[in-house]
Amino acid sequence: MGRRTILVTGASRGIGKAIAEACCTEHVIGHASTTQGEMIGADLAEPGAAASLWEEALARSDGRIDVLVNNAGVFEAAPVAMGTAEWSAAWERVLRINLIAAAELCRLAILHFRKQDGGRIVNVASRAAYRGDSPDHWHYAASKAGMVAMTKTIARGYAADDVLAFAVCPGFTGSDMVDDYLASRGGARILADIPLGRIATPAEIGETVRWLALDAPASATGSVIDVNGASYVR
Repeated sequence: MGRRTILVTGASRGIGKAIAEACCTEHVIGHASTTQGEMIGADLAEPGAAASLWEEALARSDGRIDVLVNNAGVFEAAPVAMGTAEWSAAWERVLRINLIAAAELCRLAILHFRKQDGGRIVNVASRAAYRGDSPDHWHYAASKAGMVAMTKTIARGYAADDVLAFAVCPGFTGSDMVDDYLASRGGARILADIPLGRIATPAEIGETVRWLALDAPASATGSVIDVNGASYVR
């Protein structure tokens, strides 16, 4: 088999960058919120951005994409004390980026994969999908729970078309997104809640995604892999 084409969203830093590096033997097309080098720039908070990203990725890959990795996401606070309009806007923004744009890309991937010899989707969710998150981050937990449910539904619905879907649920990971949160919540207390004694590295998440994207057996479709140092087990 020749090199496979993998579209990775949110590939400019942290987990997304580690995923791209782990998949470096393949043809990786990276996405960022703004154009950076060879990465495709698309602000997934904007309606229509996901479709434009997909079309540009197809144009760069001679019309074939083999794997979609939905990694792009935001982690922004929405305290209940916010004004009603601001609170609602925060929810809409997080759901739009974390879940709706991912769903739009999944739909386009499924339509594309059904015309070729199948394909794979890997969605980067979160431990928060199962155990929730802080009182300021209901919307984040809800978006990631939706991503897990979406992944399982896709796996059940399209396995007969050789469309495989997987999800990864990291806990705290050494990325820019969580640095401020860790500091504000007390790093030592958080580490005490992780039996492994440390947070995960982006490379660990990247390798997990690489395996699902390229090597995991087809019968594993619908699986969700936890990478959180046993801080939450199901």
